[in-house]
Amino acid sequence: MKNVSFAVLPLLVLASFPARAEDIKIDITNYMFTANKLTVRPGTKVTWVNHDEVPHTIAEKENRFRSPALDTDEIYSYTFTTPGTYEYFCTLHSKMVATIVVSATK
Repeated sequence: MKNVSFAVLPLLVLASFPARAEDIKIDITNYMFTANKLTVRPGTKVTWVNHDEVPHTIAEKENRFRSPALDTDEIYSYTFTTPGTYEYFCTLHSKMVATIVVSATK
């Protein structure tokens, strides 16, 4: 194949790799998670930061992840690897709820 253009080769290489996952920060402020519903790709690392002056936790409904109590400015991170819906809440304040959807097609 003498007429194959090498300019196409990088496009083929790029097409074979999945899109890069992101690192996302969710602030906890005024007894709320700043992202009420979020859709991410597998491999995304989510970090929660507590900006309130009271402790908060992050606990997934099906117990797939759970943070310790976070004091002011403390953080908790979790990397989402499996597609699905993750409903989470603060165990200390039951009205604090949110959802993360992990989708390969984001």
